[in-house]
Formats: sequence, structure tokens, C-alpha cells
Amino acid sequence: MTAPPAVSAPGAAPESPPIGDRTPVRAASRRRRAKRALRGSWQLYVLVAPAVLFFLIFNYVPMYGAQIAFRDFIASDGIWGSSWVGFEHFERFFDSYYFWRLLRNTLVLSLYQLLLFPLPIILALALNEVKNHVFKRFAQTLTYAPHFVSLVVVVGMLFAFMDPRTGLINHVIELIGLEPIQFMQDPGWFRHLYVWSGVWQSLGWSTIIYLAALAGVNPELHQAAQVDGANRLQRIRHVNIPAIMPTVVILLILDFGSFMAVGFEKALLMNNSLNAEASDIIQTFVYETGLLEGQYSYAAAVGLFDSVINIILLVGVNQLARRYSENSLW
Repeated sequence: MTAPPAVSAPGAAPESPPIGDRTPVRAASRRRRAKRALRGSWQLYVLVAPAVLFFLIFNYVPMYGAQIAFRDFIASDGIWGSSWVGFEHFERFFDSYYFWRLLRNTLVLSLYQLLLFPLPIILALALNEVKNHVFKRFAQTLTYAPHFVSLVVVVGMLFAFMDPRTGLINHVIELIGLEPIQFMQDPGWFRHLYVWSGVWQSLGWSTIIYLAALAGVNPELHQAAQVDGANRLQRIRHVNIPAIMPTVVILLILDFGSFMAVGFEKALLMNNSLNAEASDIIQTFVYETGLLEGQYSYAAAVGLFDSVINIILLVGVNQLARRYSENSLW
């Protein structure tokens, strides 16, 4: 005879389903929570949607075309109609006589710019200590105004000031009895002009983030340090710098993520046949090879090589920051 079904006592809690039957219940519960969160914060999702769509359309969807780096791409045949050649374009680039020159110039410019990474931090710390608000605002405006000057105008100013016959700089050099210098034609001067003109243009703008971080420092920390007898330099070292260190680490990681992306616009504008030994970089080579000569697959392979190095540096520096500090991108 079969046993009669068990009858639970009145008021007793219902028996929980077996372990194997709990998965659908948990999934339904998660879906309900997600729906409630979506309904409660739908305005925030609407605000972030344009940014997400922008990156999807202009950054992720075009990655589909990266496969032409492994094909002999012909526009009339399309991507899938072009023959697959594997790593042929990469091997061609690595075996070319200009590979080491392009790589060296790109690395030297990137390292040069990276060495000047602390300059915005120093300027932000200095401006933060200025007590005269009128002078402080004037100095901020004066330093970040060049950011809004067109890159073409900046390079035009370089050519105008550095001209060996009519340039202001060479007039001053002649006044002190020296010979005019071919600044824009000398490969030895290219890197200095490239990097320091970029510093002049972006220094003030880069300090805004650090000034915002310094504005969030608790004044009570400075008051406590003053009670302990700390002078201004000691307060900068032990209060301000630790407060902005998370911001410094994040921006440094992002700078390494674009380490090889020197930017071809300025280098292309400053490039000429006389300084090509120092001004030829990977980005200008991709532009000239891909757009001017129509070697799309070859240019895509060179650009992909450049991007892979950036990704490796980004992940590696992020892991180092995660290991040795409490701040990282992920």
C-alpha cells in the first residue's frame, strides 16, 4: 500500500523545492530584480545610451574591418571576396628597411612625452597654493587657452617663429652674434619642437583634472598638519600628493594605453624631406600608405600592429598598478 501524502500543519512554512528545482526560481528572481532596477533608473540608462551607441558604432563595429590586415583587400571584391594571405603583410612590414626607423621614432617621441607627464601635476600643485584668486584665475586661463588653438595654427606659428630669415627666434639669435638655425629642417630639433609645443598647448588643460582632485581634499587634513608643525612643502608632500595619487595612477595607465598613438596630424604637418629621418612615425606611414597609395591591407596590418602594442602596454601597466597600489582601471 502507498503511504498517504504528508499534510503540513496549519501555519507551517511551505516546504522548499528540491535543490535541482531551484535554478528556474533563482533565474526568475534575478529577472524581476533587473526589471525593478531598470524601471527605477531608466532615466540614467537613457542618458548613457547615446555614449554607448557612439562607441558601438564608431569603435566596435569598425573592428569587423580589421580582418583586411590578413587579406589582399580589393575594394571591388569586398572583404569576404578578397583572398586570405595570413601574416604576409606583417612579415613585409617587419622585413622592410624602414621598420626600425619608424619604430624608433615613434618610441622616442612617446618616451619623451611620457617623461614630461609630471608637469601638469606640478602646475596643479603650484596653482592650488596660490592665495590670490584673481591671479590664480588669470594664470589658469593663460595656461589652458592654447588648448583651443587649432593644431594647424600651432604648426604655422612654429614655422613663422623658427624661419631662418624672418623668424623672431632667429632674429634674436643673430642679435647675440650667432648664425641662424634651421629649426624646422634639422632632424635634431624636430623632437624637441614637437614635444614642447605640445606641452605648451595641453599643459594647462591637463591640470584641470588634478585641480578638481585637489579641490576635494579635506581642509581639516591641512589644519591638522599645520597644528603638527608641517610647513607648506610638507603639506604638499604628505597631504596633497597622496590625495591626487589615485587620479595620477589612472591617467598614467591611460597614457600607456595610447603610448604608441603619437598622433599623425602634427607630425605630418611638421614633416618635410629634410627632417624625415626623425619625423617619420608609424601613424604617418599608415596614412601615406593606406590613404595616399591605396595599400589598404598593408596599412591595416601596420595599424593593427601598433594597436596590439598599445593593448599589451595598457593591460600590463594596469596589472602592475593593481599589484602595487589600490588603484587600477579594472
